[in-house]
Amino acid sequence: MKLLGKYALVTGAARGIGYGCAIELARAGADLVINDRAESPQAAAVVEEILALGRRCHLVAGDVFERESCQRVVDEAIAAFSRIDILVSNPAYSFRAPFLDYPADKFEQVLAGTLHGGFHMSQLVARHMVARGGVGKIIFMASVHARIPFARSVAYNAAKSGLINMAYTIAVELLPQRINVNVIEPGWIDTPGEHEAFGTEAIARAGPTLPWGRLGTPSDIGKAAVFLASDDADYITGTTLLVDGGLWLRGAHE
Repeated sequence: MKLLGKYALVTGAARGIGYGCAIELARAGADLVINDRAESPQAAAVVEEILALGRRCHLVAGDVFERESCQRVVDEAIAAFSRIDILVSNPAYSFRAPFLDYPADKFEQVLAGTLHGGFHMSQLVARHMVARGGVGKIIFMASVHARIPFARSVAYNAAKSGLINMAYTIAVELLPQRINVNVIEPGWIDTPGEHEAFGTEAIARAGPTLPWGRLGTPSDIGKAAVFLASDDADYITGTTLLVDGGLWLRGAHE
């Protein structure tokens, strides 16, 4: 129970990586405010699952791609528990297309959803942390796309790369307040979004071909988030934790 007595806010927590982070934080003892774009049976089920683990949990619906909505989410999270100790910022929007045909409006939308949303939420939470005397954990969710320039993903690759450098900059500026700012860089994770993008049969075929013999799971990423949110990572800030089962190394071995 490394996070007992801590209060966490996890965005995009109704499914996928956000869900995995929320559940693992709860298992580690944190009470949570989870966010998703809208109230839904899926989001409500996550709340019930966390309550069943013996933790407190509130759902705050809101589009964290927009500043005004981010402010409301943060305000309601603070109202629920009086403070936020941990932020897992998990905004993302992806659109795949060849570079030569990539729609300009989609490029802007991916950057807004992935990079701008991360800025808004982290700034608002960091202001709260500083106002109450400093100390806290901010964890951004990037992607192995930041270091592997996958084709047909020009906007997503750029957004995740920018997110990492933004996180490093935030870490520098929050050093005096002892707020740890780090990044998790997932590899290919078995999420509903990936099944929608590639198809379940294609994912089943791909898993055994990966360096670790399988796709990652949301729980794999959640456990990394627990580590970075805990006192075990007190001396870690301004860094990236790559959780990709060796995907980055594929093709490097003989």
